[in-house]
Amino acid sequence: MDWKDLLSQKIASGEIDREEFIEEKPAQTHEPETIEVILDKKGRKGKTATLAVGFKCDENKLKEIASQLKSRLSTGGSARGGEILIQGDRKEELKKLLSEMGYKVR
Repeated sequence: MDWKDLLSQKIASGEIDREEFIEEKPAQTHEPETIEVILDKKGRKGKTATLAVGFKCDENKLKEIASQLKSRLSTGGSARGGEILIQGDRKEELKKLLSEMGYKVR
């Protein structure tokens, strides 16, 4: 017997509830945040940076999102104060990634 047979026997006998194994997806209770993606050169000695502005989450979640974006774009950046900074002109790529993550992007 493999694990599937054992599991089905335990469910059939009532030893285990089937609902324990059904993965629930959390319902989205609010409208997705609208994020503005802009290019910026000010205060960077002429180097271009892409900013994603308008996040309304806490700093830990913001840093987690920034980490995912930096990894997928293979670039550096930072996150603080409700905005994520990505090094270089990555505007279109950043818009696409944020859309895939469920954010509304302008």
